[in-house]
Amino acid sequence: MLQKITIIGHLGDSPNMRFTPQGKAVTNFSIAVNDYNDNTAWFRITTWEEKAEHCKEYLTKGSKVYIEGRLDFDPKTGGPETYVSKKDGQTHASFNVTAFQVLFLSSKGEKQETQSVERPWRQ
Repeated sequence: MLQKITIIGHLGDSPNMRFTPQGKAVTNFSIAVNDYNDNTAWFRITTWEEKAEHCKEYLTKGSKVYIEGRLDFDPKTGGPETYVSKKDGQTHASFNVTAFQVLFLSSKGEKQETQSVERPWRQ
Protein backbone atom coordinates (compact mmCIF):
# COMPACT_ATOMS: atom_id res chain seq x y z
CA MET A 1 0.00 0.00 0.00
CA LEU A 2 1.27 3.48 -0.87
CA GLN A 3 0.21 6.82 0.49
CA LYS A 4 2.03 9.88 -0.85
CA ILE A 5 1.26 13.58 -1.09
CA THR A 6 3.15 16.18 -3.13
CA ILE A 7 2.81 19.86 -2.25
CA ILE A 8 4.31 23.12 -3.51
CA GLY A 9 3.64 26.17 -1.39
CA HIS A 10 5.00 28.99 0.74
CA LEU A 11 5.89 28.91 4.42
CA GLY A 12 3.43 30.79 6.61
CA ASP A 13 6.05 31.35 9.31
CA SER A 14 9.68 30.49 10.03
CA PRO A 15 10.39 26.85 10.96
CA ASN A 16 10.45 25.77 14.61
CA MET A 17 13.07 23.17 15.59
CA ARG A 18 13.25 21.13 18.80
CA PHE A 19 14.92 17.94 19.96
CA THR A 20 13.34 14.72 21.24
CA PRO A 21 14.55 13.30 24.60
CA GLN A 22 16.69 10.91 22.50
CA GLY A 23 18.37 13.89 20.81
CA LYS A 24 16.69 13.67 17.38
CA ALA A 25 16.01 16.99 15.64
CA VAL A 26 12.38 17.72 14.67
CA THR A 27 11.36 20.79 12.68
CA ASN A 28 7.78 21.93 12.10
CA PHE A 29 6.47 24.57 9.73
CA SER A 30 3.25 25.41 7.88
CA ILE A 31 2.76 25.73 4.14
CA ALA A 32 -0.04 27.63 2.39
CA VAL A 33 -1.28 26.33 -0.97
CA ASN A 34 -3.84 28.21 -3.05
CA ASP A 35 -6.17 26.62 -5.60
CA TYR A 36 -7.61 28.12 -8.80
CA ASN A 37 -10.25 30.03 -6.83
CA ASP A 38 -7.64 31.42 -4.41
CA ASN A 39 -8.89 29.22 -1.57
CA THR A 40 -6.03 28.49 0.80
CA ALA A 41 -5.27 25.08 2.26
CA TRP A 42 -2.77 24.82 5.11
CA PHE A 43 -0.41 21.91 5.61
CA ARG A 44 1.59 21.42 8.81
CA ILE A 45 4.89 19.81 7.88
CA THR A 46 7.14 17.74 10.15
CA THR A 47 10.73 16.88 9.21
CA TRP A 48 13.21 14.74 11.12
CA GLU A 49 16.95 14.57 11.81
CA GLU A 50 19.22 15.96 9.06
CA LYS A 51 16.27 17.26 6.97
CA ALA A 52 14.96 19.02 10.08
CA GLU A 53 18.29 20.78 10.62
CA HIS A 54 18.50 21.86 6.95
CA CYS A 55 14.93 23.20 7.00
CA LYS A 56 15.63 25.24 10.13
CA GLU A 57 18.84 26.63 8.62
CA TYR A 58 17.63 27.49 5.11
CA LEU A 59 13.89 28.17 5.25
CA THR A 60 12.19 31.37 6.40
CA LYS A 61 8.67 32.79 6.28
CA GLY A 62 7.59 33.05 2.63
CA SER A 63 10.09 30.47 1.33
CA LYS A 64 8.76 28.40 -1.55
CA VAL A 65 9.17 24.64 -1.07
CA TYR A 66 8.32 21.33 -2.69
CA ILE A 67 7.30 18.60 -0.23
CA GLU A 68 6.78 14.87 -0.67
CA GLY A 69 5.48 12.97 2.31
CA ARG A 70 2.64 11.10 3.89
CA LEU A 71 -0.57 12.47 5.39
CA ASP A 72 -0.95 11.97 9.12
CA PHE A 73 -4.61 11.81 10.09
CA ASP A 74 -6.19 12.94 13.36
CA PRO A 75 -6.51 9.75 15.44
CA LYS A 76 -9.85 10.94 16.88
CA THR A 77 -11.60 11.58 13.57
CA GLY A 78 -9.51 9.69 11.00
CA GLY A 79 -9.37 12.86 8.88
CA PRO A 80 -7.76 16.28 8.89
CA GLU A 81 -7.69 18.46 11.99
CA THR A 82 -10.08 21.40 11.97
CA TYR A 83 -9.83 24.89 13.44
CA VAL A 84 -11.93 28.06 13.57
CA SER A 85 -10.28 31.07 11.96
CA LYS A 86 -9.95 34.15 14.17
CA LYS A 87 -10.12 36.25 11.01
CA ASP A 88 -13.47 35.11 9.60
CA GLY A 89 -14.92 32.71 12.21
CA GLN A 90 -15.13 29.93 9.62
CA THR A 91 -14.10 26.31 10.23
CA HIS A 92 -11.10 25.22 8.15
CA ALA A 93 -9.14 21.98 7.75
CA SER A 94 -5.44 21.65 8.49
CA PHE A 95 -3.51 18.69 7.13
CA ASN A 96 -0.48 17.17 8.87
CA VAL A 97 2.31 15.81 6.66
CA THR A 98 5.48 13.97 7.60
CA ALA A 99 7.96 14.93 4.87
CA PHE A 100 10.41 12.48 3.39
CA GLN A 101 11.63 14.91 0.70
CA VAL A 102 11.98 18.69 0.89
CA LEU A 103 13.25 20.76 -2.04
CA PHE A 104 14.02 24.44 -1.47
CA LEU A 105 12.61 26.43 -4.38
CA SER A 106 13.72 29.83 -3.06
CA SER A 107 17.36 30.66 -2.39
CA LYS A 108 18.28 31.72 1.15
CA GLY A 109 19.00 35.37 0.29
CA GLU A 110 16.25 35.72 -2.31
CA LYS A 111 13.38 38.11 -1.66
CA GLN A 112 10.55 35.77 -0.69
CA GLU A 113 7.19 35.81 -2.44
CA THR A 114 4.14 35.88 -0.22
CA GLN A 115 1.56 35.28 -2.93
CA SER A 116 -0.02 32.05 -4.09
CA VAL A 117 1.86 29.29 -5.85
CA GLU A 118 2.63 30.07 -9.48
CA ARG A 119 0.27 28.26 -11.83
CA PRO A 120 1.73 28.57 -15.37
CA TRP A 121 -0.85 26.11 -16.72
CA ARG A 122 -3.75 28.37 -15.71
CA GLN A 123 -5.23 30.41 -18.53
